[in-house]
Amino acid sequence: MDVNTLVKPETERVISSLMLELGIPAHLRGYLYLRTAVIMCVEDMELIGSVTKLLYPDLAKKYMTTDQKIERAIRNAIEVSWERGNAELFEKLFGYDNTGGHSRPTNSEYIASVADYVRLEEGYV
Repeated sequence: MDVNTLVKPETERVISSLMLELGIPAHLRGYLYLRTAVIMCVEDMELIGSVTKLLYPDLAKKYMTTDQKIERAIRNAIEVSWERGNAELFEKLFGYDNTGGHSRPTNSEYIASVADYVRLEEGYV
């Protein structure tokens, strides 16, 4: 998968706005990795089934780092998001939020839900 995607610029804006509303600060390295992961999955949802085998290695190559650092930075961004994000938006995207005692979504769940939402909203489906 080529990580230099050709996703529509308005789609990138939607993803960025959604991530900020979910409570992920743009200064976190995981924000950039997560944003790129969502963009890649919007274009190719099959990547969700191969997060550790395809998605993380592609991101690591693009950002000249390791798969483990990609995974950890994304996990940290999701943890921050889960603690401070918009509970109504979490309910809408994931079917639950942080107020009901649920644990945070996994990296794969988070990426898949955001990518699916964007695909539906932007008419990729």
